[in-house]
Amino acid sequence: MGVMMDDSRPIFVQIAERIEDDIIEARMLEETQVPSTNQFASFYQINPATAAKGVNLLVDQGILYKKRGIGMFVAEGARAKLMEKRKELFYEQYIVTMVKEAAKLGITVEQLTEMVRRGEKA
Repeated sequence: MGVMMDDSRPIFVQIAERIEDDIIEARMLEETQVPSTNQFASFYQINPATAAKGVNLLVDQGILYKKRGIGMFVAEGARAKLMEKRKELFYEQYIVTMVKEAAKLGITVEQLTEMVRRGEKA
């Protein structure tokens, strides 16, 4: 039995994001081998070509690399690169949106800061 995927986004993108999550959360370490596309395909119950597309997305970004005849590995510096990418996404998706919404509601930066501090304790 595989893991459920989210129908709203392409499966290969979700596969790439799950691998990214594993690297960020140190479940896959730099310079270690990642599962094969067939293993990913089996685990997520998807077509191996779809799994390969997700893996190749990360190869194109320099997150994974291929050792000929052995398999795919996590590149050195992959975690730091992913952390920077995710921080930028976080800023765009959450911070910019939050600040715009706060401005609409007349919430000052000080009030917003206080709300964030309150949220830390929640």
